[in-house]
Amino acid sequence: MKKLFVLLLILGATVVPAFAQETATQQPTPTAEEVEKAKAEREKNAYRLLDQVIDEAQSLRLAENRVRIQLVAGDLLWDNNQGRARSLFAMAAEGVAELNRAPQNSNNQRVGPQNNNRRAFQLRQELILAAARHDAQLAYQLLASTKPAVQTVVTDPRGPRFQPNAANAPNAEDSLEQMLLGRIASLDPKLAAQNAEQMMDKGQFPRTMTEVINQLQKQDPEAAAKLADKTVKKLQSANLLTNNEAGFLVQSLLMGGPRPAENGSGAFSTGRPPILEQGAYIELLTTVVDLALKAAPLTSSSPVRRPGQPPVRNGVTAVGPNGAIQQPTEAQLEQNGARRFLASLQTALPMIDQYLPAKSALVRQKLAEVGMPTNPPLNMQPLLNPYGNTATADALIQAAQTAPPQMQPRLYQQAAFKALEEGNTDRARQIATEHLPAGARDLVMQRIDFRELTQKAEGARLDEIRQIIARLQNDDEKINMLIQMARDTEKVNPKLATQLLDEAKQITSRRATGYDQFGQQLRVARAFATLDPARSFEVLEPGISQINELLAAAQVLNGFEVNMFRDGEMMLQADGGLAQMVNRFGQELAVLARSDFERAETLAGRFQFTEPRIMARLAIVQGLLDTRQSNTTTPNRTNALRN
Repeated sequence: MKKLFVLLLILGATVVPAFAQETATQQPTPTAEEVEKAKAEREKNAYRLLDQVIDEAQSLRLAENRVRIQLVAGDLLWDNNQGRARSLFAMAAEGVAELNRAPQNSNNQRVGPQNNNRRAFQLRQELILAAARHDAQLAYQLLASTKPAVQTVVTDPRGPRFQPNAANAPNAEDSLEQMLLGRIASLDPKLAAQNAEQMMDKGQFPRTMTEVINQLQKQDPEAAAKLADKTVKKLQSANLLTNNEAGFLVQSLLMGGPRPAENGSGAFSTGRPPILEQGAYIELLTTVVDLALKAAPLTSSSPVRRPGQPPVRNGVTAVGPNGAIQQPTEAQLEQNGARRFLASLQTALPMIDQYLPAKSALVRQKLAEVGMPTNPPLNMQPLLNPYGNTATADALIQAAQTAPPQMQPRLYQQAAFKALEEGNTDRARQIATEHLPAGARDLVMQRIDFRELTQKAEGARLDEIRQIIARLQNDDEKINMLIQMARDTEKVNPKLATQLLDEAKQITSRRATGYDQFGQQLRVARAFATLDPARSFEVLEPGISQINELLAAAQVLNGFEVNMFRDGEMMLQADGGLAQMVNRFGQELAVLARSDFERAETLAGRFQFTEPRIMARLAIVQGLLDTRQSNTTTPNRTNALRN
């Protein structure tokens, strides 16, 4: 009986751990009901935490901090509680108006009235565009109610310019209205079209007009055709050579080619949606070609750009032959506009050949005369990723063989890594040996060696990896390599991947002495997030404690070495690395909140200052809600809290 008992103990010690490991790696796929339940729980936690953030934000003294929280919270709450969201947008508008009225009353000399105006303008822009995600009429109401009483308008001979982030830029109000026009185009295309026509009647040419026409076409093709026709006529009545805004709109309208006719004729291959009917397109293209043919080669007397001086095409100053700063004449501005149009025709040559064959030779002759190539600039992006994430090693090799010489090493390297992902180390080695230069070849070979190490016995494998890692020059290289190896082995051997990340975790366990070491901690925490979230929290917790110490020191040094606080309160959009670290820690907590909300919320509460605590909690809310509120046309809402 004793022998039988000992045998059972041995079997239990060996079978149970193996069974537990198999169970851990083969988790059942959640049912649709379980997925929906988890989603509902995340939303419940997110809105509860958002209520807490809104309440805590009321204690903030700086109007700009309150506005920033209110506009982001209103955006997040819209689908859940539209009434409260509208109330938050209204409160934010009051705060923006307060910033517009208030003089600069801070004793911080680094923050002057001009910066105060810029902050107010940026907050106003964020508020209006956030509201435009949901209600076009509300956005225009906020545009009117937050308009500053006094605006700085600078006359520019080239017409209004598009500078959305400059409070004192010429016609900044018009630029903001143009941005709003583009945002509401998909939400309410008829209202957008009406406002666009009013802007053109005032002599403005919104850059976002192409989006308005395109969205209106989906709802009312006849109205879209009328708006396009009116736009072309307005453009032809303007001086396209000196009016930058009109010139940019012309190029946008021509870029997609003409709309296909009802019989399917008409071609465009730029990937952009066509805006104009064929007749209007040919009419506008003819105008641009005629203007471009006025371009003359640069001469020794032409103003040229010197280092440190603004170019003629973007400013009103230039450097003459004698080195003196001078203003370009009207003729010089027109020549600059003609050359700009001529350069844009490089990519439109196929369209000119098809629709204006009589002018095709003239355009090519003019391009050669001014020294511009007749071949359109090469678009490298499709070559960098020709088949998306589904590309095979063979497909990438085929793409590399026909690519320009400067692109071939990049594609061959992608092919080698793809072969490695496919489990074919011999093929990866062959590609690297035959096609890659030394540096890229060494990188591929290193990845191959590590992949082969994972096939060895566990003890020998880890020891060899440690020896290789020890030979790397610095901690950053060691951490990056360990994380990369963990990614390579995560699916086939999660236990080894966890061991590798534990090695990286040991390197980052020391107290950070710079922002780069904080960055190392964050990379390790992110790598642990899918394998073992508990270890991610362990990595982040000491960093938050140290950030608390640094924030306390920054408050004492504020106005001397750092500039993060105003009137004793941390600015939510402060400059500098420390503010960026607060944001990044909040973003990592947002990732972890999906697997362990309570611990993420608790760790966010470890920030001792109210402002970073609010930022971290709001990041968690955004992380929990953004998965169901995806909108590719809208910037990430977290930008409202970033520098």
